[in-house]
Amino acid sequence: MATEGPAVRRVHVAEHPRLLKLKEMFNSKFGSIPKFYVRAPGRVNIIGEHIDYCGYSVLPMAVEQDMLIAVEPVKTHILQLANTNPLYPDFTTSANNIQIDKTKPLWHNYFLCGFKGIQEHFGLSDLTGMNCLVDGNIPPSSGLSSSSALVCCAGLLTLTVLGMSLSKVELAEICAKSERYIGTEGGGMDQSISFLAEEGTAKLIEFSPLRATDVKLPSGAVFVIANSCVEMNKAATSHFNIRVMECRLAAKLLAKHKSLPWKEVLRLEEVQAKLGISLEEMLLITEDALHPEPYSPEEICKCLGISLQELKTQILSPNTQDVLTFKLYQRAKHVYSEAARVLQFKKICEETPDNMVQLLGELMNQSHMSCRDMYECSCPELDQLVDICRKFGAQGSRLTGAGWGGCTVSIVPADKLSSFLANVHEAYYQRSNRSLAPEKESLFATKPGGGALVFLEA
Repeated sequence: MATEGPAVRRVHVAEHPRLLKLKEMFNSKFGSIPKFYVRAPGRVNIIGEHIDYCGYSVLPMAVEQDMLIAVEPVKTHILQLANTNPLYPDFTTSANNIQIDKTKPLWHNYFLCGFKGIQEHFGLSDLTGMNCLVDGNIPPSSGLSSSSALVCCAGLLTLTVLGMSLSKVELAEICAKSERYIGTEGGGMDQSISFLAEEGTAKLIEFSPLRATDVKLPSGAVFVIANSCVEMNKAATSHFNIRVMECRLAAKLLAKHKSLPWKEVLRLEEVQAKLGISLEEMLLITEDALHPEPYSPEEICKCLGISLQELKTQILSPNTQDVLTFKLYQRAKHVYSEAARVLQFKKICEETPDNMVQLLGELMNQSHMSCRDMYECSCPELDQLVDICRKFGAQGSRLTGAGWGGCTVSIVPADKLSSFLANVHEAYYQRSNRSLAPEKESLFATKPGGGALVFLEA
């Protein structure tokens, strides 16, 4: 239940090779034994891209890949972080003086986001130190939420060290808010599914208030993740935050067009809610109120009757104040149509028609087209990979995660899975000579995994 906290499991570490290896590495690193372990999964968003921060429901599932952290509270106030991957250097800081550098999205800053989120939620100033060894097997910058899984893991382990308790929903909300310390204006899907996931089911995640509903996926199909091998880091580039601001500006212009109090409107969903109309009607209003040509900051100011200074200081985020053009029509069109596709997807899963896999695939294909053409968050490699997946038997294929790189997700009839994997592997990975490190596991079938957990040694 979402009202409960994450589960605590007693395990025999010797029976779990990954835990055992982590315990041994922890011992050789810190000269002691972990007190407990925490895991938080990555996720794949099946449909509903770039709409969580606009207030709309999304449809993700947790993947089996996760962040796993071995933890030992210590008597000092020193936080020592290490990673099993040598690419990520050790980091040491005072637990009572957490500084998060927004200009550099280094791995340890995501840990610090979760730590600081719990610290601030409880208003604590005198925190105990700890030794932590992190082991992640989610490919980084792949759109499978490796960074949010690290934030969630850090939040959960900090809560556990403190001996405090929170519900999964409260934890998800704190971690979603605290990830913004790194400068990413995300919407909360990634942290929500990391805590609220359950094995065997995808989830419809709704916001304000946060809640999760089971969505049973078709039994005759498999969801396959394929990594384009183009890395994209949301916190290191401005694409993502520009889209968040374009949606905010579109919401304000639509609200003004309908004589709503636009100053208090931040999200596209709020405009629909205030008007009390359908998503289809919102698409018609978008056609009416916004033009397809990009808007300059000056035109936006004219539409809203404000000065350039007010636009920059009161509406735009610090890292989007120098943007010269905003595409409002295209972004609003994507959001309202994508929000409708999420609801259609859930309805088809509930009604289980005979051609269910085909219908779900069509929605995924429409989603990719909208991401590519209206939201412009694809890239040539993702488009090529989507085409290859469809060619070799996927009923639908789309980019997943923020885009501009990362992964695709495809719905594949179960009886075509082995030929699909072989053909996509050859056509995308071998033919284009994308030599991959083995940990970049590039192509795999996945099923809905469980959420964040604490492991205690039995």
